[in-house]
Amino acid sequence: MSERPTPTPAPGAIRFRGGGFEPSGRRWASWLAFALIVALWQASSSLGLLSPVAMPSPAAVVKALYDLAASGKIWNHVGQSLGRIGLGWLIGTTAGLAVGLAMGVFSVARAIGIPVTAALFPIPKIALLPLFILWFGIGESSKVATIALGVFFPTVISAYSAVDNVSRALIRMGQSFGVPAHAIVAKIILPGAMPGILAGFRISSSIALILVVAAEMIGAEYGIGAFILAAGNLMQTDQLVAGVVLLSILGLAISVEDASILNNVDPDETVRSGQLLKVVRPGRR
Repeated sequence: MSERPTPTPAPGAIRFRGGGFEPSGRRWASWLAFALIVALWQASSSLGLLSPVAMPSPAAVVKALYDLAASGKIWNHVGQSLGRIGLGWLIGTTAGLAVGLAMGVFSVARAIGIPVTAALFPIPKIALLPLFILWFGIGESSKVATIALGVFFPTVISAYSAVDNVSRALIRMGQSFGVPAHAIVAKIILPGAMPGILAGFRISSSIALILVVAAEMIGAEYGIGAFILAAGNLMQTDQLVAGVVLLSILGLAISVEDASILNNVDPDETVRSGQLLKVVRPGRR
């Protein structure tokens, strides 16, 4: 959703105090914070406060990133990790959406799904990786299954909560006009729940990134997690930190992309555009 400009009061007018803590753009603050952190880090390294073995300087990390990118060594690791994230996230999200939407629409599914989700969601998914290795082998299947399971439960919770928060007045209006159940789900419930579902995607994509690194540290030859573990075993801390910075960049890119999609979705747009009226009164313009 686009940001609303703050109105400028006329001379002598009473200042408007009802902003309701509405957020406003302060992009310079985030860039300034990053710059201060990097500057403090570099200064501590230059003054000898940080050991180059334990914590390399930003300049050394940037050089390591450049060397890895120029040699092409890192791209295979990145490609392997992104492939695992994409497949695991797609499987977990598809299954989570189906279960979450069913819980939000059907009472029986809700009665079964809520206690099962509450019991299984707190289990650390990486703790199940050895079990998945026994089931699926040490190859790609066990890693993808770990990511898919980690993505599944947040998606279930976000989809169920988003459907449950859709205005009941809109649903009752559709039912009063005799709209079929499938049309109510497709034209009222899904558009109203979409912002909550997309917000859940931001969480699940970050979880997928965390899990792929942990899974790759156990029995993987290629991947960012395997690269970080190998760099740590060889005491190549500049490459280790470079891998961590690369993970941060990937996470930031995913977050920015999800935020841009979420900001373009308005839960009230369905009603304002007359879509609801088209559903309940299809014969009128």
